[in-house]
Amino acid sequence: MTLPHGFVVVLDRHTRVLDDGRALLGGNPTRLIRLAPRARPLLTGRTVYVRDAASAALADRLLESGLAHPAVHALPCHPGRRDGDDPSCTYVIPVRDRAHQLARLLDSIPSGSPVIVVDDASRRPDLINAVAARHHAHMVALPVNLGPAGARNAGLRHVSTPYVAFIDSDIVLTAETVPTLLRHFADPQVAMAVPRITGLATTEAPGWLGRYESTRSSLDLGAHPAAVRPGTPVSWAPSACMVARVDILTETGGFDERMRVGEDVDLCWRLVRDGWRIRYEPSVEAAHEHRAHMGDWFARKAVYGTGAHPLAQRHPQNIAPVVLAPWSTALVLALFAQRRWSLPVAGTAWAVATARIARKLKDTDHPVRHATRLTADGTVSAVAQGSALLTRHWWPLTVIGCLASRRMRRATVLAAITDIALEYRRGTTRLDPIRYGIARRLDDLAYGAGVWISALRGRSTAALRPRMVLNPRTPQRQPARKASPQGRTSQAR
Repeated sequence: MTLPHGFVVVLDRHTRVLDDGRALLGGNPTRLIRLAPRARPLLTGRTVYVRDAASAALADRLLESGLAHPAVHALPCHPGRRDGDDPSCTYVIPVRDRAHQLARLLDSIPSGSPVIVVDDASRRPDLINAVAARHHAHMVALPVNLGPAGARNAGLRHVSTPYVAFIDSDIVLTAETVPTLLRHFADPQVAMAVPRITGLATTEAPGWLGRYESTRSSLDLGAHPAAVRPGTPVSWAPSACMVARVDILTETGGFDERMRVGEDVDLCWRLVRDGWRIRYEPSVEAAHEHRAHMGDWFARKAVYGTGAHPLAQRHPQNIAPVVLAPWSTALVLALFAQRRWSLPVAGTAWAVATARIARKLKDTDHPVRHATRLTADGTVSAVAQGSALLTRHWWPLTVIGCLASRRMRRATVLAAITDIALEYRRGTTRLDPIRYGIARRLDDLAYGAGVWISALRGRSTAALRPRMVLNPRTPQRQPARKASPQGRTSQAR
């Protein structure tokens, strides 16, 4: 399967064009791609327009490596769309005792769209029935509570259109959310597309927890487009709002109904494992009613953490809380050790890593400059991961260590401050540092507690063990593939 004519991709903001357009550096993991002479004219500025087999092969390669993303608004509207209505997509809404939220969501869905409301054993099913009937939605009533995964699968079995949009009842859509996501399916390898999840403006949202969630929500994957893939900055996608191909979900069995939490992460990783693509498209949004009361908010964060062990059982290679290379491990350990030799050891590790990367980039202009930038980015990532390990994933061990060691206390304070400083560096917070820091630590305590609860229940430390990449994929020279109709690194099954 190849990209159709008219498809457009744009280089990622972190992708660097080197040697006057002869090479590209970027992607996840970072790699160096040399463009063959006949491939260079296909890159117009930072854009590739698919006009023939050669440009389709180049665009596909850039998408697969994370060097570029679809220019979704330059793609044609989905063929089934008519005046905002898309009869090729059915909306499936699982709900339990949220009649008011359901009505609000249904008001935001384009009129005439096929809608299936799955009542997951509500205590007042009459209220759900009344709202669904008022909006002409098809009702599926479940006699027992199956949870989000089971409710979505029950709705999926009633879908007759080629695409399905799973929308949680506490979401409000914009008119362009689903139609824009459907454009991504011009790529025949895309199985799912998701929007950015933002905070819904409610009377409770202006509170400090509401403002924290608008900055650091567990469902908000950021402001930049990405391929959803384990081991990358966007490693999963929330099921609060997602659009998918019905035939692919049917083949894979849909959501794992044994999972009450983390079922969306599991589905994403199974689709990627099978060779499909998932696109994160932040140019369109879905507003989510975040929890703003302390008790509900803290409990929900802990529930998120309890999905760690089930995911570790199914995807042990993807669940490690920290993934570091040997050099970054040495650097972080040296810094947190706070000894006289800490800075020399950390500096040596940094210099060795920079020299190794520079050797791999020796055929480019300014290899040391590029290597220095890559190592600096790796250092920031390593310090952030180490800080999260102390304050989030391993905080019960950190507390014990702080009781016995002054050095551990200093390391923990440093980790907490570093964590907040890195967040403020992005300039996205809506809280002062004190309240943001308190909310962030409570968030970490709740999630970390959930991870430890799941590990104890499962009698396994798999979800808590860091992973060291002994042979990290540093920048590699890779020739652009020859253009061919079969120009994919793997075919979806």
